[in-house]
Amino acid sequence: MTSENSAAALDEFKAQAKNDTVFIGHPAGLGWLSASEFWERFSYYGMQTLLVLYLVHYLLLPGQIEQVWGFTAFGHLIGWLYGEQTKMALASNTAQLYAGLVYVTPLAGGFLADRLIGRTRTVSIGAVLMVIGTFLLVLNQTFLVALLLLLVGVGCFKGNIASQVGDLYTIDDPRRADGFQIYFLGIQLAVIISPFICGTLGQKVDWHLGFLAAGVGMAAGLAIYLLGRRNFPPEPLRKTSAAKGTADKRPPLTTRDWQVVILLVALLPVLALSIIGNQEIFDAYLVWGEKTFQTNFFGFNMPITWLVSLDAGVSTVTMIGVIAFWRWYGKRWKEPDEITKIVIGVAIGTLGPLVLAGCALGQATMHHRVPLYWALGFHILNDIGFANVLPVGLALYSRAAPRGLGGIMIAVYYLHLFIGNMLVGYLGGLLGTMPDASFWLLHVGLMAISAVLLLLTRLFFAGLVAPSGAAAALAD
Repeated sequence: MTSENSAAALDEFKAQAKNDTVFIGHPAGLGWLSASEFWERFSYYGMQTLLVLYLVHYLLLPGQIEQVWGFTAFGHLIGWLYGEQTKMALASNTAQLYAGLVYVTPLAGGFLADRLIGRTRTVSIGAVLMVIGTFLLVLNQTFLVALLLLLVGVGCFKGNIASQVGDLYTIDDPRRADGFQIYFLGIQLAVIISPFICGTLGQKVDWHLGFLAAGVGMAAGLAIYLLGRRNFPPEPLRKTSAAKGTADKRPPLTTRDWQVVILLVALLPVLALSIIGNQEIFDAYLVWGEKTFQTNFFGFNMPITWLVSLDAGVSTVTMIGVIAFWRWYGKRWKEPDEITKIVIGVAIGTLGPLVLAGCALGQATMHHRVPLYWALGFHILNDIGFANVLPVGLALYSRAAPRGLGGIMIAVYYLHLFIGNMLVGYLGGLLGTMPDASFWLLHVGLMAISAVLLLLTRLFFAGLVAPSGAAAALAD
C-alpha cells in the first residue's frame, strides 16, 4: 500500500468513525484502547506503589539481595551517581531511576512507531515486554531484568496508544476532547484501584503476589488490545522526501523562537523542583508514613499503600474542582496566563510538605502515631497545587513552542519529570539521616525556590511565556 492509499484509508476511517457511537457515543476503538490503558496503568501503579517498600523491607535484606543477577554492578553504578548508599538511599534511588526513565523511553518508542513499524505493532511489542517484565518481578534473580523490560515496554506503549486515541477522530470532531477525558478517567480509576489490590496483596500476604497481580492486569491489557485491533485506525505510511520531493518544511527559527526554546529548556530543572512533593508520594513518603500515621482501625492495620489510592481519589476531585474554579473565575475576571497559574500551583503545593513537617514535629513531641487527617491535609494541598502545574505546564509548552516544534517541545516538557524523579531518589535517601521535620522542610525550601524562579520568569520574560498584544502577534 502506498503512503497516499494508507493516508486515504485513515481519512475514510475517521469519516466513518463520525457515525460510530458504539461506545457511549464514541467510536468502538475508544472502548478497547481505554480498557487496555486502564489495565496497563493498573499494572504500572500497582508495581510502582510496592517498589520502594519491597526494596526496603525485603529485597535489600541480607540473604535476598545476593540472589539478584547483576545487582553488585548496579549498586556500584548507583553509588557512582549518588555517592555512598544507605539501604533507604539505595531503595529510593533504584525506584526513582526507574520512575524517571519511564519518561525518557517513550521518545524512542515514538520514533520506532512513527518511522519504522507503526503504532499498533509498537504498542503490542511494548505490552508483551511489560507482561514478561512484571511477571519476572516475582523472582528475586530477575529483578533488574524485569525493570529493564518494563522500561522498554512502557516506552513502546505509553505515548503511542494515546496517539491512537487521537486518530479515532477527525480534527473537527467535537467528541475528541470528551474522548480523551474518558480515556484519562480510566487511568485515574486504575490509580485508585491498583494500590488496594496489589498493595494489599504485597504487604499483607506476599510481596511477590502483589507483583503477580500487576502482571495479571498487564496480561489482561494485552489481551484486550489484541482483540480490539480491528477497531483501531489504519496507519498512514510516512512519505520520504527523496521519493516524493515534498519534504515537510519547517519555517526557519527566528531569534525570538530561539529565545523561547532556550527559556523552555532552562525551565525544566525549575519545574522539576516544583513537583518533588508530589513525586515523593511513591517513595520516602510511604516508608515514613508507615511509622508515622495511625493506620490501625478496629483491629485492622491498613496497608500504607492505600495512601496512594487516597491521593488518586483526592486528585480526581481537586482536578475537577480546579477546572471548574478557573471556568467560574474566567467568566468574571481575566483568567491568568499559564505561567501565573503554575506559580500559584507551586505556592499551594509547597504547603503540602509543610503540613508533613508540622506532623513530624507533632509526632516528635507526642511520641505516638498521628491521625490520618494530617495525610489528608497533605494530599489536598498537594493535589490542588499539582492540578495547576503539570497539565497547565503542558498547555504552556504546547502554546509557546515555535511553529513546527510543538511535538518536540512536548517531549522536552516531560523531561522535567525525569529530572524530578531523579532528584526525589536522592532526597528520599536522606530519610533517617536528619530529623523528619527537617526532611520535609527541605522539600518546602526547594519548592519555594521553584515558585520564586517561576515568578521571576513571569515578571522578566512575559513576552516569551505569557505573550499579549504585539508579543502575541509575533508568536503567531
